[in-house]
Amino acid sequence: MANTKEIKDRIKSVQDTKKITNAMYLIASTKMRRARAELEGTRPYFNALQGEIKRVFRTAGHVDNKYFFPREGVQRLDGASACLVITADKGLAGAYNQNVIKEAERLRAECAPMKLFVVGEYGRRYFQQKGIPVAHSFLYTAQNPTLHRAREIGALLLGLYNRGEIDKLFVVYTDMKNSLVTEARSTRLLPFHHLQFATPPEDEPEVTRPFEFTPSITAVLDNMMESYIHGFIYGALVDSFCSEQNARMTAMDAANRNAQDLLDDLSLRYNRVRQAAITQEITEVSSGVKALRQSKAQR
Repeated sequence: MANTKEIKDRIKSVQDTKKITNAMYLIASTKMRRARAELEGTRPYFNALQGEIKRVFRTAGHVDNKYFFPREGVQRLDGASACLVITADKGLAGAYNQNVIKEAERLRAECAPMKLFVVGEYGRRYFQQKGIPVAHSFLYTAQNPTLHRAREIGALLLGLYNRGEIDKLFVVYTDMKNSLVTEARSTRLLPFHHLQFATPPEDEPEVTRPFEFTPSITAVLDNMMESYIHGFIYGALVDSFCSEQNARMTAMDAANRNAQDLLDDLSLRYNRVRQAAITQEITEVSSGVKALRQSKAQR
């Protein structure tokens, strides 16, 4: 059985670890709240942009666009594809990274050949260790996503799509539905389907005059769709970042509870060992006194 010094050293080690996990919990919660606030600040613009795209399709009649499937004909999905995989820069976040990688591997098996574009150090290292080629790795960190970074990513991917190097674009990210539920999901970002913009908003005003598009409806729609795609990528980056922090909060909270349980168990063992040592000392003193009395009596 360990002595009191060994148990005290173990207690101090667990207490130091608990301080670290508690600090990581607080940092993750702060980062998540800040990122959610930034997303909520930009969401009204992209919601309004989506509403305007819907109005264009409902008021301009039959219009085709390179970012959409044709209204008629076969919608082929067997061409070259690209996938943006959003992971974290580090672990200690439960199964967050593993779920994203699993979803990316599933999509890659279904849509081969596929070019991979990775955000996050964890994803870069995983594909490198597996010997899976990555078309482009965005070297900036996955922490603190910004709209500027989303536009850089979107510009690169849209360039490939406009040049005809890819026919489909997927995004694999983690959707944070609420503070308790997160889900790794894959979404086909390009091409869009007309039905995605068919439902009118409830508060949309009635159109009494025909729209005039300058310089053309194609140019206007191209510009709107590019902004919408940048907004979607930005939302995916923020959702993934918030999901990572939420997963880290959950993991650190579990670590704190486990550390406290371990501290309670070590404290109990320490008290037992200390009590046993005290009892042994009392017994030894009592035995010594008794031996002295017997020695005096014999004399």
